[in-house]
Amino acid sequence: MSTAAVDTHLVEPAESPLTPESWGKLGMWNFLAGDAMSFGGLLAGYGALRYGDPNWPVPSSILGIQLTAAMTFLLVCSSVTMVESLAGFKAGNQAKLRKFLLMTITGGVLFLCCQAYEWTHLIEHGESIRKNNFGATFFILTGFHGMHVFSGVCYLSVILARALMGAYENPHNNELEIAALYWHFVDLIWILVFTFVYLI
Repeated sequence: MSTAAVDTHLVEPAESPLTPESWGKLGMWNFLAGDAMSFGGLLAGYGALRYGDPNWPVPSSILGIQLTAAMTFLLVCSSVTMVESLAGFKAGNQAKLRKFLLMTITGGVLFLCCQAYEWTHLIEHGESIRKNNFGATFFILTGFHGMHVFSGVCYLSVILARALMGAYENPHNNELEIAALYWHFVDLIWILVFTFVYLI
C-alpha cells in the first residue's frame, strides 16, 4: 500500500482536509444559523407589533420578572455545567463528564417546569395567545424557545445514556462538542428573549 493511500486512510470520515471543523460541527453551525434567523424574525415581529400598538401593556406589570430572572440564572448555570462536562470529557474524566452532563439536563428540566408554571399562572389570570398581540407574541416566542430547551434536554439525555455506555472514551469524539454548541445557543437566545420581552 502506498504512503498516500495510508495517509488517506488515516483521515477520519467525519473530517475534511478543506476545513478544520468536522462535518457534524459544520452541520450544527448551519442549523444554528438558520435557527437564529427564525428567532430574529420572531423578535423583529415582536418589536414591530409593540412599536405600532399604543395599548401595548408594560411587560413587568403582567410577567413575573423575579421568576424569569431565576429561570435565566438556571440556564446560565446549565451552560457552565455544560462547559465543565466538556472539560471532563477532554481530560478523560468520565465521572466528571457524566456528573456535569446530568446537572445540565437537570437545569433544563427545572427551566421547563418553571416555564410551565409561568404559563399556567398567566392563563389563569386571563392571558392567552388569542387575547391580543402581546399575548400572541409572548406565547409564540417563549413557546418556540421552550421547544428548543425540551429538544436540548432530550438530546443531552441521549448523550448521557451513551456516556454511561462508554461511548466517549475517545478524546477525538466530537459528539459532545456538537451538543454543547446547541445548548449554548439555546441559552444565548433565552438571554435575548428575556431582555427584549421581559425587561424592555
